[in-house]
Amino acid sequence: QVQLVESGGGLVQPGGPLRLSCAAFGSIFSTKPMGWYRQAPGKQRELVALSTSGGSTNVADSVKGRFTISRNNAKNTVYLQMNSLKPEDTAVYYCLVSATTPSSPLFPRDYWGLGTQVTVSQ
Repeated sequence: QVQLVESGGGLVQPGGPLRLSCAAFGSIFSTKPMGWYRQAPGKQRELVALSTSGGSTNVADSVKGRFTISRNNAKNTVYLQMNSLKPEDTAVYYCLVSATTPSSPLFPRDYWGLGTQVTVSQ
């Protein structure tokens, strides 16, 4: 009953910026943690950034200082601003939203986006 819509992925040159958005739709009471994961070909999925409902954020060491996560609770949307992109940032980026719903009003459940490709190349 909850569906995530990701946007903003694409091809960008090294050093360039890119902004990802992920909006959650459905019967949502409230969102809890929201974040971004990524997986490059031949590599394990890794956590990129997390944002709690209280406003605390965490980013992976590999992107610290370059990526910023933010959220708009009123819109059930989470963003990932990516700056100074490197070729090693190339991956499929997945949005994760933890939310309470009428089916689970007390305990949040995890919902995943389908993923959006980010390619950093000349």
